Amino acid sequence: MDGIRGIAQEVMALLLASSCPGCDRVGTLLCDDCRWRLVADPLRTISPGGLDVHAALAYEGVAARCIRRLKEDGATLLARPLGGALRSVLAAQAPAGALVVPVPTGHAAYRRRGYRVPELLVGHAGFTPARMLRAARPTGDQRGLGREERARNVAGSLRAVRSGGGRQVVIVDDVVTTGATLDEAARALRAAGFRPICAVALAATPVRRDTREIQVNG
Repeated sequence: MDGIRGIAQEVMALLLASSCPGCDRVGTLLCDDCRWRLVADPLRTISPGGLDVHAALAYEGVAARCIRRLKEDGATLLARPLGGALRSVLAAQAPAGALVVPVPTGHAAYRRRGYRVPELLVGHAGFTPARMLRAARPTGDQRGLGREERARNVAGSLRAVRSGGGRQVVIVDDVVTTGATLDEAARALRAAGFRPICAVALAATPVRRDTREIQVNG
C-alpha cells in the first residue's frame, strides 16, 4: 500500500511540475483543448524517389510542439495521444500481413533518449514494430540541410537485417521533411527482397504538405 501511495505521489508531483506543450497550461501533460488538435488530419505527398507518403498531421503548431517535447524532453507519455493520431492513417495504409517497419534511430539519439521514437509511436498506434532495418554507416545531423544534401547524407546508410522474400512492408517515421530518409529505407528494403508499398509518418513539415487528403478508417 505504501508503494502504491508513493507512486501516486510521484505521478501527482510530475503533473504539478508539468505544463502542456501546446499552450503552456501548468499542471497537465496535455490539456483537453490541445489534445483535440492532435486528431489526425491526413496529408499525402510523394517522396523524391516516388514513394507514397501519408502523414497524420502537419508538423506545425500544437503537433510540432508535442513531438519536440517527446523527442527532446523525454515526455514519453505524449506517445499515447500522438500514437492515436498515427493509428488511423497506419490502419488505412497497412494491408493485412504487411510488416510495419520503423525507421531506425541513430545510436547517438538512442543513447541520449533511451528509446526509439518511431518504434514507440508504432507501438502506441496498436501495431507491432518490425525491426528490419539497421544503420550501415553513421550519418550527419539532417537539420539545416537542403533536399540534395539530405539525400547525400543518408545515401547507403541503412541495410535490412534479413531477406524479405517479397513480403510487403510499410515504412514509418516520426516526421518527414524532404523524404530522403524514407527513400533510403525503401532502397535498403528493396535490396533485401521486401516490397515497400508506402510510408506513413506522424507528421509532415509544411514544405512537404499536399492539398490532397486521403481517406482513413477508424
